[in-house]
Amino acid sequence: MSVDKSFKDFVLDQLVELSGLRAKSMFGGFGLYAEGVFFGIVSSDVLYFKTNEHTRTRYVDAGLKPFRPNEKQMLKNYYEVPDDVLEDARMILEYAEEAIGIVRDSKK
Repeated sequence: MSVDKSFKDFVLDQLVELSGLRAKSMFGGFGLYAEGVFFGIVSSDVLYFKTNEHTRTRYVDAGLKPFRPNEKQMLKNYYEVPDDVLEDARMILEYAEEAIGIVRDSKK
């Protein structure tokens, strides 16, 4: 579940406008943080964002999969980001900000 450095760099470039963006090693990949909020995972050259009961259906309806750090475990709150969103600098920021908002709202 390693991550190609060029993919990690691409994701960070796409998200560069997020305040306090950083990547921290975890799950054999990287966790994504913005201002200390853990909102995404990069693993095996796939980007996953935090979802909730309202946003998850958009990912599921698009046929996207939840994050699986191993064969026995599945994190149903993190779903892979669609390729068209990943490639669109404006859309990926919207999805990322939504994921950050989900985390912040869950802590209220």
